[in-house]
Amino acid sequence: MSPNAVRQEATATAQLGPARPASAPGLTLAAALLGFALITLDASVVNVALPAIGSDLGGGMTGLQWVVDAYTLAFAALMLSTGAFADRIGAARAYALGTVVFTLASAACGLAPDLGVLVGARVVQGTAAAVVLPASLALVRQAYADPARRARAVALWAAGGSVAVALGPVAGGALTTAWDWRGIFFINLPLGLAALALTARAPRAERRRTPLDLPGQLTAALALAALAFAVIESGPVRVGAGAVALLAGAAFWLIESRAAHPVVPLGLFRTPTVAVAVAVGSAASVAFYGVIFVFSLYFQRVRGESALVAGVMFLPMTALIPVTNVLSGKLANRYGARRPMLLGQLLAVAGLLLLLVADTRTPVLVAAFLMVPLALGCALSIPALTAAMMEAVPAERAGLAAGVLNAGRQVAGALSVALAGSLVGEGTGFVPGMRTTLLVSAALFAATALATWRLTAPGVPRRNG
Repeated sequence: MSPNAVRQEATATAQLGPARPASAPGLTLAAALLGFALITLDASVVNVALPAIGSDLGGGMTGLQWVVDAYTLAFAALMLSTGAFADRIGAARAYALGTVVFTLASAACGLAPDLGVLVGARVVQGTAAAVVLPASLALVRQAYADPARRARAVALWAAGGSVAVALGPVAGGALTTAWDWRGIFFINLPLGLAALALTARAPRAERRRTPLDLPGQLTAALALAALAFAVIESGPVRVGAGAVALLAGAAFWLIESRAAHPVVPLGLFRTPTVAVAVAVGSAASVAFYGVIFVFSLYFQRVRGESALVAGVMFLPMTALIPVTNVLSGKLANRYGARRPMLLGQLLAVAGLLLLLVADTRTPVLVAAFLMVPLALGCALSIPALTAAMMEAVPAERAGLAAGVLNAGRQVAGALSVALAGSLVGEGTGFVPGMRTTLLVSAALFAATALATWRLTAPGVPRRNG
């Protein structure tokens, strides 16, 4: 989730009425920031540990794909409804519940005796993370009555997520090398307990009877899970999963088109800017998460580097993301959102094509810096497309639109890992599969760049000054 996305979502949430300030707002902010950073970190920290997990638990490429996607799919599918769930039971209660479950699931991951238990525990982790995310943002909003202080707090909260994305591969490599792959999960235990302790003085908001679209949520989760099975698995399982995905997707569309309070209002996509923003965000996730997954394996399995070295190799790529996010916001304010969106996508396409030169003889440090243009392109695109999308929807639907955007990005990231794993695991060899993954991502970004270029000015904001 980009900083601009959550900042806009917080602005929308503020429309609901005055918040009751916490007796210790700084502690509440610290708790929310820690929880958000924790669940963001767990989406990327595991990638560098995958070879070690595979060596210990087996399972092959398919098993490693599920270690990543079990978390991401549960997170993405349930994030559509967990905001309403947090409103129903109160943000502080939802945050505490999600953090407790996340911490226990992390312990189960660390103690997993086999791959099946690990994947199951990752599903529970992702489910809990989907609860923690909206609840942590709501806690920040409730803790600060003053709008200016609240805006600064939300910016800090969002920055925590960006820093977690940057540190994920490095932390994964360091923990795997110094401890074991299980350390990437055990480290969550003291951090989760600390987050719980910090919420002791968080404000307890009144519960609100927010409607839940359970049929829509269930069919969405089923369709996404079946689609992942169809991409990752092979043989009759792939055919059967593909059929289930189609049926569940059709049922989801019928339910959402008739529901009084749909989890995903289909009418949102009739606005061209919204449709393009979701497409661009999804393309960015396909490229970014697919490259992290593939190159984590490339550095270790193909080049024979340690987990620590592999993690450090991502630092040039990820360290620039927070700074570039800020630059994108400034460019969007000055020149309009379409220019940084388009520039970011073209830079990402160039970066993906540049990565095609990487092979078994490319120096690992060169490969590390070859990933930088892609990271800069994604970091330029996301805040700008979020700003464009928020301008294109009514204020009362901004939070819902932000949720749809970010759920779409998580789903795209999960499917990119599934596709990339299938390609590099085929008999053609790792490097040819890696290059096919890069070409698919580049084609998607080229298509969304064309769609962005065709956007008309009314849907894309521009602010002078």
